[in-house]
Amino acid sequence: MSGVHRVYLVRHGRAAAGWDTDADPDLDDVGRAQAATAADRLEPLAALEPLAVLTSPMQRCRQTAAALCERWAVSPDVDTSIGEIPSPYGVAMPERVDWLRAVMVGTWSALGEPYTTFRDGVVARVRAVERDTVMFSHFVAINAVIGACDGDDRLVIRRLDNCSITVVDVEAAGGLVLTEGGHEADTLIR
Repeated sequence: MSGVHRVYLVRHGRAAAGWDTDADPDLDDVGRAQAATAADRLEPLAALEPLAVLTSPMQRCRQTAAALCERWAVSPDVDTSIGEIPSPYGVAMPERVDWLRAVMVGTWSALGEPYTTFRDGVVARVRAVERDTVMFSHFVAINAVIGACDGDDRLVIRRLDNCSITVVDVEAAGGLVLTEGGHEADTLIR
């Protein structure tokens, strides 16, 4: 596939705490097992050499990435542009989940700034890859990329399960093609 780079977008494993109680939780035991399973699926991609690996700076993504990076003997690049959607200024931690649930049924356009800038940053980072890459990111960020592939403005297009793997091809001209949608589940936003 000359001129095309493949991006594997991995949603982090299950976190040990919810978004309303911990700003940056670790993975719980289930999340660590999910990360190992995702690493099992991704490990064969390095038949010739390991792919580039990027991760959100959040602990749950870094720990999910660690399962694969250990096997490939590489260190991931931490990239804030594929991080978690920011919560609004002034919203207290216990209210973050209610805010997120409310906005997830809407569109990026209705949500407006600074969230459209966040979305555009995630999509731009995926478009900027220069080789096949694995990115460990978040539910809303990965949905932003899916939306860019399909021209869909909704915040949530797929209900991505923890450690689901969404595959996107980045064409030479910067076009994005959804090759494989990540596994979906009744994701609990905690």
